[in-house]
Amino acid sequence: MNSDQPSGEEPAPVHVRRKRYSGKNPRKFSEKYKELNPELYPDILEKIAASGKTPAGTHLPVLMQESIDALQLAAGMVGVDGTLGFGGHAREILSRILPAGKLIGLDVDPIEQPKTIERLRHAGYGPDCFEAVLSNYAGIGKVLGQRGIPTVDFIFADLGCSSMQIDDPSRGFTFKSKGPLDMRMNPQRGISAADWLARCTVGELTEALRENADEPHAERIASLLAGKNLQTTTDLVNAIDAAAHDVSGDTTRRVFQALRIAVNEEFSALDAFLRTAPHFLKPGGRLVILTFHSGEDRRVKKCFQQLHRDGVFREFSDDVITASAEERRANPRSIPAKLRWATAQ
Repeated sequence: MNSDQPSGEEPAPVHVRRKRYSGKNPRKFSEKYKELNPELYPDILEKIAASGKTPAGTHLPVLMQESIDALQLAAGMVGVDGTLGFGGHAREILSRILPAGKLIGLDVDPIEQPKTIERLRHAGYGPDCFEAVLSNYAGIGKVLGQRGIPTVDFIFADLGCSSMQIDDPSRGFTFKSKGPLDMRMNPQRGISAADWLARCTVGELTEALRENADEPHAERIASLLAGKNLQTTTDLVNAIDAAAHDVSGDTTRRVFQALRIAVNEEFSALDAFLRTAPHFLKPGGRLVILTFHSGEDRRVKKCFQQLHRDGVFREFSDDVITASAEERRANPRSIPAKLRWATAQ
């Protein structure tokens, strides 16, 4: 025992210096300690967002005002946010349905959801007005049934992959940094993108590239990638470069998108959600859906048209709503966004 330390006292904590990064600004996701700890550096998010970038580990909500306008919220309403994500839309919704309102937030990501719950609790939204459920939005019927809620005033869904998932190399969604080739929204379920690619046939991958990403060279790329044993995102990028060296530079982005949608069965989940969600709306209730891919938007558009013909919807948005030029400049990730709404009969 150290004779200089009084008996019974805990030793003083040892200060561990933060690992230094090369250059003026951190480049790797793990090195961006200020962005990843916004509560300690309150000015950093605003500064980075003002430069037209999305701070690491965060998500700038897209078409915020347009979404809120489409929902037509009022105090006392009860509704569902089918894709909780970072909680940006949820926070604005909650501010408009209180007092006496309640929001149920669904999200399939067990890594990000606890952070969002803590974020919203810190903002003052307790269990009386906000409940988070680990569930895909396709399970909305089961979630509401378990809580004895037959219908709600509104349902909102912001589809696609969030910035927190894209930016973190350990999730395997981005082709810009090396990481495991995973891409699962819920890493505890299903198979990784690496396993999916290793098991798929040329025909299956061709269909995924066409349906999920509108890839014009789908068959050629599939013939060179299907069945490959690729374990990292860099492995996949290199394989794409070798397979498509003389085609558009957007090919890599499209391949990653196609794999992500396939691995997470996103279109199947959306189809199930569209079959179920409209029937849980009160008369006059609003369904608002924000999409980021032509395949998603086509499904939403056709569903709204059919349900209007069937008398389920009283009205729906004739024209798609997109981001303003100002928002597109400030947040480039808003460029592909399309918003549609419908009102229950």
